[in-house]
Amino acid sequence: MFTSLAQFYNSDQWRKFRAGLINDRRNKEDGALYCEYSGKMLVQAFDIVAHHKTPLTMQNVNDFNVSLNPENIMIVSQAAHNEIHARFGYVAQRKVYLVYGAPCSGKTTFVDSIKGNSDLVVDMDNIWACITGGDRYEKPDALKVIAFNVRDCLLDMVKTRAGKWEKAYIITGAPRASDRRRYIDRYGAELIHIDTDKEECLKRLYGDCKRQKQHVKAWAEYINQYFADFQE
Repeated sequence: MFTSLAQFYNSDQWRKFRAGLINDRRNKEDGALYCEYSGKMLVQAFDIVAHHKTPLTMQNVNDFNVSLNPENIMIVSQAAHNEIHARFGYVAQRKVYLVYGAPCSGKTTFVDSIKGNSDLVVDMDNIWACITGGDRYEKPDALKVIAFNVRDCLLDMVKTRAGKWEKAYIITGAPRASDRRRYIDRYGAELIHIDTDKEECLKRLYGDCKRQKQHVKAWAEYINQYFADFQE
């Protein structure tokens, strides 16, 4: 018996059902997966959404003829999913996504590509840039308390559903399973893993001409530490 939508979406039952559905919907000729709304090829795992045509509510989430019915589900991209919800006015069912992955994995780029003007984004690097007026990599100790207070204020608004935002994206590392579980329990978040391997993250880091040498060294350590700490 599910007591929240977040519990359902993060359950093993839903994950296994979703994985089987995605496999069944792959094109028989080329083995690729296509968005059933736009026709776009879905390449990245984090860009695949199983969309319920009849929206899930606490009244029907335990009715498996709705929540686990293949005929009630479309496989779509994140962008298409956002468009569908805006088009049919599902804004009352606001969702929170925890977008997690290693430094330089592409978390912010991904969120930038799908977010709408009415979506809330909680990203520590953006907060630092905002309060310092500098780039995303300058993080002076003198402003650390302020930066984290701003983040906590935004997270509290996510938790209490304050304001009129439609979707909230919390961008963070969260390499440990216990870290992600806290976001699920506290904010009702669904998980989106930007699953970029360490070699690609380091390649992007060394190819970023905006970062000064001291930043590159520090961020290389962050990347290595992330993969050392990562848990499925």
